[in-house]
Amino acid sequence: MTGRIVVAGASMGGLRAAEQLRAAGWSGAITMVGDEPHMPYNRPPLSKEVLAGKAPFESLAFTPKAAAADVEWRLGTRAVAARLAERTVTLDDGSTLPYDGLVIATGMRPRRLGCPGPLTGRHTVRTLADAQGLRDALTRPGVRVVVVGAGFIGCEVAATAVGLGVREVTVVDPLPLPMVGPLGEQLGRALLKRHEERRVRFVLGTGVAGFEGDPGAPPSGGGGRVTGVVLSDGTVLPADVVVESVGSVANVEWLEGNGLDLSDGVLTDGQLRVGGRPEVVAVGDVARFPNARYDGVPRRVEHWSIPTDTAKHAAKALVAHLTGAQAELAPFAPLPTFWSDQHEFRLQSFGAPVLGKDDVRILDGDLDGDVLVGYHAGGLLVGVVALGGQAAAMGAARYRAQLLKQPALTA
Repeated sequence: MTGRIVVAGASMGGLRAAEQLRAAGWSGAITMVGDEPHMPYNRPPLSKEVLAGKAPFESLAFTPKAAAADVEWRLGTRAVAARLAERTVTLDDGSTLPYDGLVIATGMRPRRLGCPGPLTGRHTVRTLADAQGLRDALTRPGVRVVVVGAGFIGCEVAATAVGLGVREVTVVDPLPLPMVGPLGEQLGRALLKRHEERRVRFVLGTGVAGFEGDPGAPPSGGGGRVTGVVLSDGTVLPADVVVESVGSVANVEWLEGNGLDLSDGVLTDGQLRVGGRPEVVAVGDVARFPNARYDGVPRRVEHWSIPTDTAKHAAKALVAHLTGAQAELAPFAPLPTFWSDQHEFRLQSFGAPVLGKDDVRILDGDLDGDVLVGYHAGGLLVGVVALGGQAAAMGAARYRAQLLKQPALTA
């Protein structure tokens, strides 16, 4: 078998794609392109164990499977352009890679606030370097931390900061409850209570208008260090460290000019193929795909299970095309899974709770202790979320088989 598959993106999704291409029978060349200098590593611990100083980088690195040992790695470089009609990818070092197959795995980057004010002292959490820089800032004596955004990363960082003994930790969000978007009001209120009991302060229902800095520093740009967060109502929160956790932006600019739908990640069909081109597939959280398990509406899913699930299916579809195989794959229908460790409790989820927030029922326990919550759409259970200790997480796992057997929703 001859030819080359280029995998653009060398994080977990890219690595799993390379491994699954070999598992699907591809014996030709595979070239991995990644903008970080590191081999692929596990990102979820960055906002928890790494930030807390409990996990060194060596414990995060993935070990590629033996079948992928001959993959060519182009690390410390990134894709800056693609010409799909000509089947080429251009890298930021000026080189051009021709391909027979292309895997888009360029993932996401943190969204940044465009408010005026100094940049120094403002952090995000996406890469190892991000986590190391934030840890250095959090371990300075007497720091006051403002986390902007009460989603997964924001709540995890707040919990880790409290565990490090940070003097003040405040979370700001324009929504009325933490994590209300993915989980709904009941668990949002339960999370708020648990965080507040552990010294996390919340300022909800208001946004950020800007940042204050050292006296004499320029009002915008890189001059000076942040000293405060200015809220939309004019209130100023003192801050030595700011963590911006306000969502993600898909790394798709390099694909512009190819007639693709890049409005929210890369739109794919039910086989993860892109733009009607069977030689191009997308994997990981950059892919916006229809899930045949639910209503078929294309969505991006930023859960830990998705890179592996998408890589396995996309690799089969791509290799089948490149080898001329006639086998027709079933539509992609993953069961999303996520967990989030905050303080000493865990959120564990199976399915798609976001689709069932209008019909939420407590399946076991109560919101003040270990609780298991079910999310329903059209009378069908579409997701379960456990909040609490290990027993609650195991309770959620027991619903996995039921969720896998549920009939598909209608659009």
